[in-house]
Amino acid sequence: MLNRVILIGRLTRDPELRYTPAGVAVAQFTLAVDRQFKREGEENADFIPIVTWRQLAENCANYLRKGRLAAVEGRIQVRTYDNNDGKRVYVTEVIADSVRFLERGEGGQNLERQQERPSHTTFQDEGQPIDISDDDLPF
Repeated sequence: MLNRVILIGRLTRDPELRYTPAGVAVAQFTLAVDRQFKREGEENADFIPIVTWRQLAENCANYLRKGRLAAVEGRIQVRTYDNNDGKRVYVTEVIADSVRFLERGEGGQNLERQQERPSHTTFQDEGQPIDISDDDLPF
């Protein structure tokens, strides 16, 4: 099974940052994603609710603003609750595990660079030849 979504769009409002009773950060915002084809009488964008957690939530709240272009990667989640009238309400949202800031921020800095990045990666020597013997290959 696969539940994966990638969206690129603009924020319709500043992210709203809150904390759970356990102190875990959660931010919510809406992403306006343009449709390729427009039918008469319809909106030309879909408005997708996005939820981020922990450090990603704090980064989004600190560096994203209304109108900024962002790429979101995550999964679709549908949850339900009963409202005050006793009616069941269904909420569909994207739980993001990656948000890339696609525009430069105030003063020209690239907002994507302000996300936490590990000091090293698996491909640290990318572009350099590596020594692999035939015994290392699984085939």
